[in-house]
Amino acid sequence: MRTTSQADGVVAMGEGSIAQAFTMLYIFMLAAIAGHVIISRVPVILHTPLMSGSNFIHGIVLVGAMVVLGHADTTLEKAIGFVAVVLGAGNAAGGYVVTERMLEMFKPSRKPGAADGPGKPADEASAAGKRKGDR
Repeated sequence: MRTTSQADGVVAMGEGSIAQAFTMLYIFMLAAIAGHVIISRVPVILHTPLMSGSNFIHGIVLVGAMVVLGHADTTLEKAIGFVAVVLGAGNAAGGYVVTERMLEMFKPSRKPGAADGPGKPADEASAAGKRKGDR
């Protein structure tokens, strides 16, 4: 009759952990390949609008990083959580900046001497008949 020792339990637990790690690695690799295939088929002209339209995902990532940081116990966990919050905030803010610049490209240019509205003077570039970047 064989009795189970503590060492047998560790080996069995280790084998399960290895199988679980390979399963997670498999899922990660499938997601990476699927993401690469999908993104590579998006035309270049649509890439920026699609990415800027997904800024809400960056906000969700930021909220998740803040929740994880709130549950951190060790100094290492807090440091990693802080870096995650900083990077997530930078990613979200950068996405909105890119969106703003992209939308600026689609605004109609003003005609020389045209005012912004009743009682508002035209800016100096419009009054001089110049566009941004002209010297």
